[in-house]
Amino acid sequence: MSDSPRALAVDSGDGHRYEVIACVPAQPLARLLWLPALGVAARHYLPLAQALATRGVAVYLHEWRGNGSSSLRPSRTQDWGYKQILDHDLPASQALLADADARQDVLPWIIGGHSLGGQLACVHAGRQPQAFDRLWLAASGTPFWRAFPPPRGWLLPLIYRFLPWIARRQGVLHGRRLGFGGTEARGLIADWARVGLNNHYAAVGMDEDLDAQMARVHGSAQAVLMENDWLAPIGSMQALLAKLPNVASQLRVLSAQELGTRADHFAWMKHPEAVAEAFFIQLGENFHKSVDDSRRHPHNSAPVAGRP
Repeated sequence: MSDSPRALAVDSGDGHRYEVIACVPAQPLARLLWLPALGVAARHYLPLAQALATRGVAVYLHEWRGNGSSSLRPSRTQDWGYKQILDHDLPASQALLADADARQDVLPWIIGGHSLGGQLACVHAGRQPQAFDRLWLAASGTPFWRAFPPPRGWLLPLIYRFLPWIARRQGVLHGRRLGFGGTEARGLIADWARVGLNNHYAAVGMDEDLDAQMARVHGSAQAVLMENDWLAPIGSMQALLAKLPNVASQLRVLSAQELGTRADHFAWMKHPEAVAEAFFIQLGENFHKSVDDSRRHPHNSAPVAGRP
């Protein structure tokens, strides 16, 4: 098997169908489930997936409900939020990693994502702490307004009230008109904005304490930020990592010079080499030493050494 991308059909079990794009090297060291940013289709992360595949990481690019290959589109009659993503979509994509383990070698699993994808990667890991003990986070962090520097942070509560209101009025959020996301389900925007106001991860229709679940994750987090990214400042990432008290985290900020492009929220996606290398190099020797152990104890391998 090569690192040429393949589209894998997925059925979430609730009427939603989509494709996960897989880039799998001939002899993978680990499997990564990668979650996109809000409103970004999975295919836009192909450069990152191929950069990681050349380093030996099998990458599976999840597709958000309502984007890209998804069979659904948000409307007045078609709505969803975090619950549908967490209960149906992410478990369905995760099953692809288990299928690959069953057909090939059992390997360590990593979950990661960009922006909202990084947030929900942490939440999903909290619900599946036995499966993932490594997180890769790019240009991500909690949207909590107090984690953003003033004066921009002071304006965020108004935005977090306005966006759900206009989404309810219109049936969806027409994000591209506003320069934020794509066409988004009103329930998704409501769940996201609620975190921005109170820094507590929750989902309509779910009684679980998602913050408490994140505290169950043990292992390591490799976090990468872009120097001029006002959408994901250091404080935002630090606030997200604080929800993972049992995870040894490393945080690196990449400059435009290191990236070879603008150090903002999205430009790195077309030039992902520095991000891929930052993720891979931070794994260190302990990751490679843990591969054999994880084959004996799948998805519960020893964490990478590090300091929060």
